Amino acid sequence: MRAVLMEGFGGLEVLKVGDAPKPAPAEGQVLIKVMATSINRPDLVQREGNYPPPPGDSEILGLEVAGTIEEIGPGVTGYQVGDRVMSLVGGGGYAQYAVAYASHLMPIPDSMSFEQAACVCESYITAFLNVFMIGELRDGQTAILHGGGGGVNTAAIQLCKALTPNTKLIVTASTKKQDRVKDLGVDLVVNYEETPNFADAVKEFTAKKGVDVILDHVGAKYLDPNMKSLAYKGRLVIIGVTSGIKAELNLALMMVKRQQIIGSVLRSRPVKEKAEIVAEFTRTALPKFADGTIVPMIHRTFSLDEVVEAHRTMEEDHHFGKIVLTIPH
Repeated sequence: MRAVLMEGFGGLEVLKVGDAPKPAPAEGQVLIKVMATSINRPDLVQREGNYPPPPGDSEILGLEVAGTIEEIGPGVTGYQVGDRVMSLVGGGGYAQYAVAYASHLMPIPDSMSFEQAACVCESYITAFLNVFMIGELRDGQTAILHGGGGGVNTAAIQLCKALTPNTKLIVTASTKKQDRVKDLGVDLVVNYEETPNFADAVKEFTAKKGVDVILDHVGAKYLDPNMKSLAYKGRLVIIGVTSGIKAELNLALMMVKRQQIIGSVLRSRPVKEKAEIVAEFTRTALPKFADGTIVPMIHRTFSLDEVVEAHRTMEEDHHFGKIVLTIPH
């Protein structure tokens, strides 16, 4: 099968399209004929040699796939060859075929294309897990979502608008993206280039109360303003550390305000735990895709042979929404 291969670790130059062995489904797995996948920032980190796949998963890049079931492995019931499905994968998405656990599959609604379905599993499930299941955001509360315009951020905005429509949303965004973020119905957009310490703006917006949930992928640089922005019993969920891993923390203030700091990753979770997350997402959020309430935002679609350009687009950070890779057969 054709797949994106890496000649070592490094920059864009290590990405090559070539031939790789076609995988076979093991117990509890299916083989998916991949029609589309998405570029996610962890793919770039893995390409650079800093994010290895979990043991036993494919070393080919790609954390989500959309396509049709090509083959059903031992012990799998409830699916048929030809079913349209989307799934999280531990690796292997940048290829014509990929294996996925049956417990991680979701049916693609008839209203959605393969390209749209390829946007759902990594970004939307990450947002759903961390904002709702871990962050426990409830309707009528207030949240900060960092990284305006990125895949997880736009997913989180859409999920909040659909599942907790009375939530007040504050989003940090760059100058070039702030207007488009505002158009998504966000209540307050803070330009982080002009206002890197956003805590004062948050205090003013919330009348000094602070926010209930913060979804953060920045890490060290934002720890202090994040904690100053959190309300009594607020939850800070950290899903990335793009600005570094070390920062000072006022433990006394955190204790007095009974705040929580929660670290979270999705890829390395056990198969059973991922299955439980997928099941809850399928029950709670997937109907919003089926009825058109949520339509995945696609910045641009590239073909498999354009993978270098797709990665360059993410590196340059001009995208708004998801970057999709289509897989020819």
